[in-house]
Amino acid sequence: MAAAARSQGRRPPAAKAAAKAKTPKGKPPTRAAAPPSKAKSKAPPPKKATAKPNARANANARANARANADANANARANANANANANADANAIVPEAPFVRLIDPATAGKLLAVALARGGQFADLFFEYRRSSSIAMEDGRVRTVAGGIDMGVGIRVVQGEAVGYAYAESLEWDEMVRAAETASRIAKGGGSKKPVKVTSQALPGRYAVGQEVVDVDGRAKVELLRRADKAARKASKSIMRVDASLVAVHKEILVVDSRGAMAYDVQPMVRVGVSVVAKKGNRMESGSSGGGGRFGLEYFDRVTPEEHGREAARIAVVNLDSRPAPAGQMPVVLAAGDSGILLHEAVGHGLEADFNRKRTSNYTDRVGSPVASELVTVLDDPAIEGSRGSINVDDEGVVPEQQVLIEAGILRGYMHDRISAEHFRRKSSGSGRRESFRDVPMPRMTNTLMGAGLDDPEDIIRSVQRGVYAKKFSGGQVNISNGDFVFSLTEGYLIEDGKITAPLKGVNLIGNGPEALTTVSMVGHDFELSDGMWTCGKDGQSVPVGVGMPTVKLDKLTVGGTAI
Repeated sequence: MAAAARSQGRRPPAAKAAAKAKTPKGKPPTRAAAPPSKAKSKAPPPKKATAKPNARANANARANARANADANANARANANANANANADANAIVPEAPFVRLIDPATAGKLLAVALARGGQFADLFFEYRRSSSIAMEDGRVRTVAGGIDMGVGIRVVQGEAVGYAYAESLEWDEMVRAAETASRIAKGGGSKKPVKVTSQALPGRYAVGQEVVDVDGRAKVELLRRADKAARKASKSIMRVDASLVAVHKEILVVDSRGAMAYDVQPMVRVGVSVVAKKGNRMESGSSGGGGRFGLEYFDRVTPEEHGREAARIAVVNLDSRPAPAGQMPVVLAAGDSGILLHEAVGHGLEADFNRKRTSNYTDRVGSPVASELVTVLDDPAIEGSRGSINVDDEGVVPEQQVLIEAGILRGYMHDRISAEHFRRKSSGSGRRESFRDVPMPRMTNTLMGAGLDDPEDIIRSVQRGVYAKKFSGGQVNISNGDFVFSLTEGYLIEDGKITAPLKGVNLIGNGPEALTTVSMVGHDFELSDGMWTCGKDGQSVPVGVGMPTVKLDKLTVGGTAI
């Protein structure tokens, strides 16, 4: 977990993106994936004579980014309409007790208790979570678990001070006690009456058919056995296979003293496969995984067999890996998974609480250049089914796509209600929390870098000697100065414009803002990483999504053992 000035991104055990393309010899797999809700890319643009950006290319990139944003907005509108239609056809029956027990009048009475001593505003966050998990180790089911968690968190805000308490019961006396505890932050000023509560309509960004949490246990085990069988069949060198499946049905109800009331059902599924391969006395591992806000239909998109084969492929590749070089050199970030570097090294510094406290490297820099003109960064909660997508944040605000960096210029921060008040802005719907036991804070949803104009093959060809970063295990960043360290689980040496040997023990070390200024080429091959990332901040973990195209950094420090 992360301390206040540090943040860590990580993938759950045995969780990595699935590769859908067949693997050419001597080269890692790639997926020709377009940006979410966007048609496939057109023919590649003419090759550039130099890797340095120029005015015409920048203008084209900015125009292309604006066109992409418009296309994505239209596609999201259509996706939301389809999702709503699907939701009507496959309506999930609410099961949380608070759906029946907490009506606008009851919520209003509880808010009145919370504001009895004063305070600018108060809110209630009800949560019901039902989960199930199965873990299989080396072909045998070892762990089966499940549970239900429920409660309400009550917050009173006075300026930038927060009073917070929670109850693990919906008993009226317990909730009143929590409300009275939270109210103690407000000193004087008299009581404040909440506004009459009314329900608000929400978009539909993750309609599902059958939730995985409701699938029969034997059927879940069969999904894991399919992955196990495919991994073992992929290579004779595979000596161990572990697999896991986690599913969650979550319902939330957010009510605030300004009159808003929002209810949402938030399903989640995650599958992971990890393998160990052996050749002689050497053993190496590989993993694959994914999921998101899907039901059982996720496995029609990415089968258990694909995850099993991908985990096996990485382990077998790593059997032939050699020590990574050390020193500064060009680094090419592969499309998809590499978005976790963007999330950690840049995204956290754009969360408004760090800027409100003046501990971010991006404080007071809105409107200033912070990256190469080829870089556009978005946070988009509206990608249908993505792990980081939400219909409503944990403060009851409906979030929309937000441009954080546009053509290298910092455009704004991600706000919750408190930071929005501080900066005199509208909340961006970025208030998120791990559970009803936690206070909300600005957090990312799906953090993306927009596509550029370069052919990914041209990007590789432009590097004389460097590293191709394909898959990450996670990393950490110091928010105050942007320094980061990331570890690769799959990386390759680039020599004379070609991907050659797989590398072992690759660490990427640098500074987020500085690294973005060295971006000299951006591919047209945007890819969304499969849903397996979890972000930690101030002791709270939330699911997130990342994505980006192939990107060239002219200079980054590679931590390796080969000189």
